[in-house]
Amino acid sequence: MLDIIINVAILAISLIIVIKSADIFVDNLVAIGAAFGISEIILGVTASAIGTSLPEFGSAMIATFTHSPDIGVGVVIGSNIWNIAGILGITATYVGLVRSNPRGIARDGAVTLITALILVAFMFMGSINKFAGIIMIAVYGVYLWILVKDQKKESRKNNTKIIEELNNKEENSKESAESSKNVKSSKSSKISKKTIIWTLVGLTGLIVGCRLLVYSGVELATIAGVPTMIMGLFTLAIGTSIPELVVTLSSAMKGLHDLSIGNILGSNTFNIMIGIGVPALFMDIPVEPLSLSFDAPVMILVTLMVLLLIKRGMKLTRTDGIILLATYIGYAILRLFVLN
Repeated sequence: MLDIIINVAILAISLIIVIKSADIFVDNLVAIGAAFGISEIILGVTASAIGTSLPEFGSAMIATFTHSPDIGVGVVIGSNIWNIAGILGITATYVGLVRSNPRGIARDGAVTLITALILVAFMFMGSINKFAGIIMIAVYGVYLWILVKDQKKESRKNNTKIIEELNNKEENSKESAESSKNVKSSKSSKISKKTIIWTLVGLTGLIVGCRLLVYSGVELATIAGVPTMIMGLFTLAIGTSIPELVVTLSSAMKGLHDLSIGNILGSNTFNIMIGIGVPALFMDIPVEPLSLSFDAPVMILVTLMVLLLIKRGMKLTRTDGIILLATYIGYAILRLFVLN
């Protein structure tokens, strides 16, 4: 009884830490992005996604080194299903409307779907080996290269637009000089040490808080006698995805919709390519038959579903959110009570 009380207390405290840390992380991450001229969508699929996916990656690595790699696969697949159907479902339902960027969905949505298909293809081989790990990491490297190219292209386009606007203004020389001065100062804006420190504090709080959250969740699940694979698919998957939930929800509430959706798409890509790819370099990761025949197809299904829902009007509505949540609840009921 005392163990349950202690772990529930740790769970509650860690949740508060994660929520506050996510708020700090998002605010300062946007400030850094603005200083560098980095778009919200790219911030979402890189820095924010990687930062919030570190718990999943850490869980997968720990599971591999403790000779329980199937838990790692369960964490990744379970997290990806929860990220899309659960987190985006909750966010769209609560906020009411989450808009999206056509370019971001075309690029990042396609990559998220492709990486899910790559994982399933390797799962069909019976185990995910070192060769598969190298391919996954290489694919993620190519994706980052595409992001860098797109960011450079967008920056050049924005600079050209600013110059054209200045040239077309019919103002006197004093006003033009003042405008040029303002543009130069905005280009040379520097990031304060305070912003960097608070970003690191927010990220550290996310990681530490999430680890405490996972620890308490696992302890409570162990006391309740939850099976290993189920622990990975649900207890650990949802626990390690708390940062994504808080960052995605808080971003959407602040009106940072591209950062919100980009965080989920980037997290899912990172979870598969790095969360499974890196552990596969150290040992072959076995594939559970039910995970291949049911969990992985569900992951692909919900990815396709959210992309089709967004494509209709470049947004997720409250109705879409309810559909996504209902899908996750249906999946959980089938997996826990029918197929287990």
